[in-house]
Parts: sequence; structure tokens; C-alpha cells
Amino acid sequence: MDIDAIRNLAADDMAAVNRLIQERLSSEVVLIDQMGHYIVNSGGKRLRPLLVLLAARAAGYHGDHHIKLAAVVEFIHTATLLHDDVVDESTLRRGQDTANSIWGNEAAVLVGDFLYTRAFEMMVEVALLPIMQVMARTTNTIAEGEVMQLLNCHDPDVSEARYRDVIYRKTASLFEAACCLGGTIAGLPQAQTDHLAAYGLHLGTAYQLVDDALDYAGKAEEIGKNIGDDLAEGKPTMPLIYAMAHGSAEERQVIREAISEGGISRIAAVQQAIENTGAIPYTQRLARDEAEEAVNRLAHLPDSEWKQALEALARFSVARTF
Repeated sequence: MDIDAIRNLAADDMAAVNRLIQERLSSEVVLIDQMGHYIVNSGGKRLRPLLVLLAARAAGYHGDHHIKLAAVVEFIHTATLLHDDVVDESTLRRGQDTANSIWGNEAAVLVGDFLYTRAFEMMVEVALLPIMQVMARTTNTIAEGEVMQLLNCHDPDVSEARYRDVIYRKTASLFEAACCLGGTIAGLPQAQTDHLAAYGLHLGTAYQLVDDALDYAGKAEEIGKNIGDDLAEGKPTMPLIYAMAHGSAEERQVIREAISEGGISRIAAVQQAIENTGAIPYTQRLARDEAEEAVNRLAHLPDSEWKQALEALARFSVARTF
């Protein structure tokens, strides 16, 4: 089952999610309408809401709360992107101009706030306390991850363990929550819901590690952003951390200076150090291990095409080039 087959399987549910997203983006404030629709319709993979749908169906759910919760997850993710682009001073995302580069930082932050609050408004409508507990905790965790990443910027002494903590908080926690929501609304026993959530955690970690590798080994037209953007922002991601730990003294110094100062003036030397040390294969290997563990966590679910889709999604996450 490839990514197209996965999306076809969930096509009806995803169409309902997209209709709901468009409906709930509506606001009497024209700028919110404009920016909200721009960012939500800018070509994202809708991977996180897809996870809610697949997890719920794989857990045997037959209601319609998963539609609203998938939209909630997408709104929260979109809000984080708006805020991220402001903090990172990004000008390109998914191959398009960022909202902040068009409307300004102030508007981007405030519309991100609107998306957060609209998401929580929709959660209240579902009226299940465990759902609100999961999403309140997750949103707080994401905010902590954003601050931790900010503190890590331009710090060449960030360890692999410290960076993995950022990956969990900033990225994997929302994948984890998306899958947890599916198990929760389906009424799975807590132990099984925990396994489903762990699938999301490992999948999200794999996904971020692949993003790290693509930032140095991908193609700008495929990944929708400029190669070396992480380096330009002074972010010590996994390939850089590994290359510093295993490179020559000269290579370590080049990477340390590149992280400390930001910018891409040293991008060629940094990429050479990454290649010399095998940092990309190492990062990809970590991602494959995470994806394999994600699949292992699905063993408790009954066989179904939905479970097969979750397994295939884990494999897609590490085989992708975008």
C-alpha cells in the first residue's frame, strides 16, 4: 500500500475533514479568513489529521467525532507553523511565501492564536474530558518544545539526547496525540491506546529525522524550502550533531562556527563534513529504527486495511523525498 492507496482509503473521511476545516476557518475578521485559508490550503500533506482518521478506524471506531478531532489536530499544527515561521524569520514553506512574509509577523502570530482557540472550541463540542486532557497536555508540550528549540539555536554543544527531547516535544508529541485520540474515541482499553499513541510517537520521531536529513540531502523543489534552512537559522539538528561527534577537528570547528553564527556561507564545507562522516545514513538509520518500532506497536490491533495503512504510512515516512 503506497501513500496514494492510503489516501484513497481515507478519502471520504478526509473530504469531510476538509469541508469542516473550511467551515470552521470562517471569521467575521477578513484578515483571519484570508490568512487561515492561505496557510491551510498551501499544499500540506495533512498527515496529522490523516493519522487521527486511520487510528480511529483501525481501532474499530464507527462514529463521526474523528472528523472533528482530525480538524482540531490540523488547526493546532497550522498554528504552530505560523508561529514557527515568525520565530525563524522564514520566507518559504511548502514552496510558497510564508504568511508572515506577506501579512507581517504581528498578523501571523495573532491568526495562529485564533487557530489555537478555534481548535479548543471544537474540542469542547466533542465533550469528552480525556480528549481535552490529551490535547491540552500536548499543546503545552509543543510550546515547551518551541522554547527549547529557541534556546538550542546557535548552540553547538547540543547533545543528541537533548535534541531528541526537542523532537519529541515539538514534533512527535502531536503525532502521538493524533493516534491517542483515535484509540480514545474508539474506547480501546488504556493499554492498547497507549500502544497506538506510541506508534504515533515513533512515527513522528522518524518523520522529523527524515526532515533533518532532507535539509542537507534533499532537493529544494521537492521539499518546498531552501536547502540548508536549518543551518541558516543556527539549528543543531541530527546530521550536524553526528558530524561534530565523528568529524575531524577542522570539520568540528567549521560546523561549530556555522551553528554559532547562522547563515549559509559555510554550507559547502558543512555538507562536505556531513558526507565525510556518514551523518545522513546515520540519521536515516535512526529514522528506520523508529519506523520499525512504530510498526511493532500496532501488533495489538486486529488485522484490517486500516492497520495496513498505518504500517504503510510508517514505511512511507522514511522512504519519502519530500
